[in-house]
Amino acid sequence: MPGFAYNLPATRCKVGSKLAKVKGSVCHGCYALKGRYRFPNVKEALERRYKQAMTNKDWVFGMVYLINTSNKKEFRWHDAGDIQSAEHLQRIFQVCELTPSVKHWLPTRESVILSNINADDVPDNLIIRLSASKVDGPAPKSWPWTSTVVTKGKTCPAAEQDNECRDCRACWDKSVKNVAYGKH
Repeated sequence: MPGFAYNLPATRCKVGSKLAKVKGSVCHGCYALKGRYRFPNVKEALERRYKQAMTNKDWVFGMVYLINTSNKKEFRWHDAGDIQSAEHLQRIFQVCELTPSVKHWLPTRESVILSNINADDVPDNLIIRLSASKVDGPAPKSWPWTSTVVTKGKTCPAAEQDNECRDCRACWDKSVKNVAYGKH
């Protein structure tokens, strides 16, 4: 990842926690429900972030400070976890508006939350990619920027680059309508 990321507990995903139980879904076998994400200290940190993001009145300004002082040009929202509510999404919008020199990427499965906003209302420096539900399934049609998980025909080069983005920025690029990640 070329920049920093922010995550929440994958167990708090509204749609993803249900899809994690469905074989063939993009969330089945979720990486954020196994491995190091299961260590007690990691679980505690994720839960602390969740509570801060939902309730702390200074969360927006704290995030802005951390992002602006990182000197990174890209930021990823929710490498684990997902949007919790329309209010949570609006708080992310505030962070993006206050960090205009940073490109933000937010992958999500929360189509219901996105259905209540207009894509034109998303800050210019934020791309929200609505993820497909099924491996090898079609990209969602309800949102202009999407992602899919495929067994053939991936467009994400990370698997051939030591699992690194390197110079690829397709996930942050609004001219790229869909990013197809290889199933792993």
